[in-house]
Amino acid sequence: MVRTPLTPEERERGERLGQLLREARGPRSMVEIAAAAGLSAETLRKIETGRAPTPAFFTVAALAGVLGLSMDDLVSRCALVSS
Repeated sequence: MVRTPLTPEERERGERLGQLLREARGPRSMVEIAAAAGLSAETLRKIETGRAPTPAFFTVAALAGVLGLSMDDLVSRCALVSS
């Protein structure tokens, strides 16, 4: 299966998601949050650093639940900015 390359906008959206998750995690460890969400710490690290800019919906939903974020807030803060 060949993946279509991500657009610059999609990469930027992934970076915004990662930044938002890092901020919401605060002083809690990456390992603690990842375990609570049922993920590996490496998966969370990739999302937070933008190396996995398009994580699966259920991955994002699990992280949002653990971090106390609403999906609506994530969408509004990570959506592509219209010109």
